Amino acid sequence: MTAVAIADAGREARRTALILAASQAIIGSAAPIAISVGGLAGHYLLDSDKSLATAPITGFNVGVALGALPAAAIIRRLGQRDGFMTGTIVTALGGLVATLALFYASFWLFAFGLLVIGIGGAFVQQFRFAAADNAPSEFKARAISFVLAGGIVTAVLGPQIVIFTRELFAPVMFAGSFASILVLAAVGAAILSFLRIPAKATGKAEIADSDARPLAEIVTRPRFVAALFCAVGSYALMSFVMTGAPLAMVGCGLSTDDATLGISWHVMAMFAPSFFTGSLIYRFGAERIVATGLVLLIGCAVVALSGLALWQFWTALILLGLGWNFGFIGATAMVADSYRPSEKGKVQGFHDFVLFGSVAFASLMSGAVYNAWGWEMLNWIIFPVTVLCFVALGVLKMTGARPTSA
Repeated sequence: MTAVAIADAGREARRTALILAASQAIIGSAAPIAISVGGLAGHYLLDSDKSLATAPITGFNVGVALGALPAAAIIRRLGQRDGFMTGTIVTALGGLVATLALFYASFWLFAFGLLVIGIGGAFVQQFRFAAADNAPSEFKARAISFVLAGGIVTAVLGPQIVIFTRELFAPVMFAGSFASILVLAAVGAAILSFLRIPAKATGKAEIADSDARPLAEIVTRPRFVAALFCAVGSYALMSFVMTGAPLAMVGCGLSTDDATLGISWHVMAMFAPSFFTGSLIYRFGAERIVATGLVLLIGCAVVALSGLALWQFWTALILLGLGWNFGFIGATAMVADSYRPSEKGKVQGFHDFVLFGSVAFASLMSGAVYNAWGWEMLNWIIFPVTVLCFVALGVLKMTGARPTSA
C-alpha cells in the first residue's frame, strides 16, 4: 500500500470514528435516561413491595444482551450504516412503549419498553467494533476510544433531559424523559446516514469463510477468555453498583436531582478519559490499562464504604466510571486482537451476548442485594470480583498468548 493510500485510509477511519462518536453521543443518551430514572420510575409504579424497583433497568440490560446476536446478524446482512439505522428505529419504539406504560401506570409494560430500548442499545454497542474494523491496525485502539468519547455528551445530555422533562407530562412522572428518546433516535439516524461504509459485506466481503475458525476454538483461547472475563467483571460491577446508587442516595435523604447529577458525573467519568485511553493502550498495552481500571474500581469501593455524604457518593461514582473506562476499553481492545476479519461478526455477537447477559444479571441482583443488605454490600462485592479479574490477567501473562494476526 502506498503512502497516499495509507493516509487516505487513516483519514477515512477518522471520519468514520467521528460520525460514530457523534451518533453515540445522541442515540447513546437513551442509556443514561433509562438507567438514571428506570429504577426511580419502577419505584414510582410499584405498590408497597419495592423489591423489583430495578427490574426495568434489568430489562434494559437484558435487551442489550438479547439484541447482541441479532444486531450483529442484521449489521452483517445490511451493512453497518443501514444496520445501525435499523437500531435507531428499535430504540424509538422502546421509548414509545415506555412512555405509554407510564401513562397507563403499567410496571411490566414499562420494563418491556426498557427491554426494547436495550435491544436498540445493542446496535449502539457495535459502534466501537465498527470503528476498529474500519481502522488501520495502529489506529484500532484509538478508534474504539474515540467512539466511546462520544459518551461525554451522553453524560451531560441524558441526565439534563431527565431534569428538564421528567415533569413535562405531570402528574405522570418521567413520561417526558422517555418520550424524548424518540427525538434522540431520529437525530442519531440522521447522523448515521453520513457513513460511507459500503452496504452488505463491509470490509472486502469478509475475506473467505474458509479463513474463519470455529467459534468454539476462538472463544476458548487464553487471550479471548481473559479479555471476556475482564470485560464482564468491569462492566457488571459498574452496572451492579451504579444501578443501586440512585436508590441508595434517595434512601439516605438526598434529592432526586442529587442522584441524577451523580449519574451524570459517573457517565462523564466513564467516557471523558476516552480521548487518551486508546493512546495509553497503544503505549503501555491493553493488559496494563485493564489492571489500572480494576485498581480504580477497588478505589470506588473504598470511598463508598467510608461514608454516606453526597461527596462520597459522587466520588465513588466517578471512580466507578473511570474504572469502567480503563477496564472495558482495554478489554475491548484485547477482544479486537483475538479474531480475524472473517470472524468478527460471530465473535463480536457472542462477546456482547455473554457480556450484557452478565450485566443484566448484575443489575437485577443490585436491587435484591440493596433491599436485603444495603449499599455497603453492593460495594463489598467489588473486591472478590476484581481479584478474579487479576487472576485472569495473571494466567494470560503466564501463558504468553499473543494477539491474533489480522
